[in-house]
Amino acid sequence: MEWTSGAGRRIVLREGDITRVAVDAVVNAANAALAGGGGVDGAIHRAAGPAIMRELDAIRRQIGRCPTGGAVATSAGNLPAKYIFHAVGPVYRDGRHGEPDLLAACYRQCLRMAEERQVGTISFPAISTGVYGYPLEEAAAIALREVKAHLEQPHTTVQQVILVLFGREAYEVYAACLKG
Repeated sequence: MEWTSGAGRRIVLREGDITRVAVDAVVNAANAALAGGGGVDGAIHRAAGPAIMRELDAIRRQIGRCPTGGAVATSAGNLPAKYIFHAVGPVYRDGRHGEPDLLAACYRQCLRMAEERQVGTISFPAISTGVYGYPLEEAAAIALREVKAHLEQPHTTVQQVILVLFGREAYEVYAACLKG
């Protein structure tokens, strides 16, 4: 499923493995310690190779932890990309502890980093919807709102955003949100 802005920029929904999607930048759903983990984070680290963790080790020595809503960039190692943006989404409690703003900040920060690096294509997972427990419907609305707003800006290098969703349920929820 796709959405196209008035300027011809596109959002594409795809069900599958984010590590196999060729883009300029792939977004990783990282933890604040930038120490690798399970889910998307584990899959990206396994596919990208050990060089990514060495880069993150150096970043951790400089900044310590990455704040929730923030992101850092590394090379992409063995992935079919130039960069990995390691974004730290919020752990969902009840939606009344700043979670929506923090999740939106993840998308905005990654899109800012894309602009700084002249990225034309970027892929995102459904940030915070796995072990962090963010409800899919709410996460989809936030992700699509932020991405659409960015793509509708007059001067952006980003031409295509691919939301790579793990599992049919996630794909269907994001597709319904994109249609509506």
